[in-house]
Amino acid sequence: MAARAVGVDTGGTFTDVVGGDGRIAKVLSSREDPAASVREGLDLLGSGFESLAHGTTVATNAVLERRGGRVALVTTAGFADVIEIGRQDRPSLYDPFADRPEPLVPRALRFEVGGRMGPRGEELEPLDVEGLRALSIPDDVACIAVCFLHADLDPSHEREAARVLRGRGFDVTCSTEVSPEFREFERTATTVLNAYLRPPCRRYLEKLVSLADEVTVLTSAGGLVSLSDAAERPAALLVSGPAGGVAAAANAAVAAGFPDAVTFDMGGTSTDVCLVLGGRPAPAAQRSVSGFPVRLPSLDVHTIGAGGGSIASLDPGGALVVGPRSAGAAPGPACYGFGGVEATVTDADLVAGRIDGGAEFPGLGVLDVSAAVAALARAGVAAEGVLAVVDESMVQAVRSVSVARGVDPRQLALVAFGGAGPLHACAVASALGMPVVIVPPRAGVLSAVGVLGASRQADLVRSWPPGADVEGLDDALVDLAAAASRMVGGGAVVDVAVDCRYEGQSHELTVPSVSDFVPEHARRNGYVRESGVVEVVALRATARTSPGGGRLGGVGGTRRSGVVGPVVLSEPDCTVWVAEGWRADVHEGSGSWILTRVARP
Repeated sequence: MAARAVGVDTGGTFTDVVGGDGRIAKVLSSREDPAASVREGLDLLGSGFESLAHGTTVATNAVLERRGGRVALVTTAGFADVIEIGRQDRPSLYDPFADRPEPLVPRALRFEVGGRMGPRGEELEPLDVEGLRALSIPDDVACIAVCFLHADLDPSHEREAARVLRGRGFDVTCSTEVSPEFREFERTATTVLNAYLRPPCRRYLEKLVSLADEVTVLTSAGGLVSLSDAAERPAALLVSGPAGGVAAAANAAVAAGFPDAVTFDMGGTSTDVCLVLGGRPAPAAQRSVSGFPVRLPSLDVHTIGAGGGSIASLDPGGALVVGPRSAGAAPGPACYGFGGVEATVTDADLVAGRIDGGAEFPGLGVLDVSAAVAALARAGVAAEGVLAVVDESMVQAVRSVSVARGVDPRQLALVAFGGAGPLHACAVASALGMPVVIVPPRAGVLSAVGVLGASRQADLVRSWPPGADVEGLDDALVDLAAAASRMVGGGAVVDVAVDCRYEGQSHELTVPSVSDFVPEHARRNGYVRESGVVEVVALRATARTSPGGGRLGGVGGTRRSGVVGPVVLSEPDCTVWVAEGWRADVHEGSGSWILTRVARP
């Protein structure tokens, strides 16, 4: 890995910077100007970087805080309200007061035009180009989302509409350029979200151009794309940083001899978990962000609003709750000494002795134990209670990606990283009967390590009409794989997959081939249809170049085997808590801590 390469991950509390030579910097994140934190971290490592790979939370924060651009929607006549009607599912089944999020496009900015494609991509009515030219779209609209019925099967109407609207000076996002898949609600919502995110993400990404000779951005699927591609498809960046951590954690698990694992990334604001089987993180064709469906390739990362900065309090009924409200980077936990007064998980960890009260931390110095004690007392909570509640939240998160998917956690390792993950891993593993905890080198900045080591990647999807001739399936997959390979250049490794379902089902599974569908359906759902007809609804291809390669320089150092808990292991970028009844050894090949339960007589 080139010494003048650098990986950056911006989180809600910290921005982590890792150089190819192994040097690290950890600075507090700025919500107002995340790029300033990136520059600060880079300045600590030097200058003149040849390449910068970046994982970012800018897209996620823009959705959560509703800081996107003003968007108009142009769609097929009769379909303007699809994004508001949605589906029949309710946000909270037993809460009559729970509402869906407000659509990102108000009714006055949804425009319908004549023209229609049929369910097999045949033209039923030509596009009304004159009507399109006559649309009264306000000049203050930042971006237009174009989504026509069945455009995933024939994009010609969308392309013509984009040509006309771009000729009028508008920035246009077409659904077939972002998410060319069936299901009108999800495709429309994803296209609108991409248009909504373009202005803030472009502004941010433009600030990174001068930071290195080449700047790339990690997508939710775990691959790097150019700055220009990231600016065009910002909806593909919604789990950018967490994806880097998952990839690095999966590699660490394999290197330590545990190809089946759950990655456990607990940071300052949130916790991300992901299932890894056979060394490969679970993929997802769709996810939800702030209540909006995003139909784009992603690693199947499950996120909860609990981290080291999560605030502990008593609810009106006197019950202890932890999160999702967070102290963030400013003012941060009380023990940081930046003016925070509310009790957080980090304060509880410090008071409970899981963090060395005399150790210095990057960007923080020595933590203030007395401030943490005062904050817990002010909230009327005990450190042990706070830790018990947040640990149970972590347990439920891990169950959601293992037990809920038919995978026994007792057969999995737990890969703990992030600033707080190694503090809580033993408790989570004990509760689920997981036999081993892996804490990789550079665990506190592992997401930045994963970003630095990621490869260039292109993800393509193509709809396959139900009932279409399956004899052409193999040829179509070959064509799609070739197109993906061309996008990343020579020497790419290409994987193909298909989305399958039993005829009549409303959900599908992504599998390597049609023959893999039945056993995967049995594992996930517990049954098979002996005479069921399997139909294909989409084709997928992922092309990857060789990753940055090599091991980080400077990793390794002072880890020693045979440490028996309870004990605190302080490292430059994180703290590891080895609980009572656990033992920590160093894996000779990878340098990871391997935590196992001590056998009882």
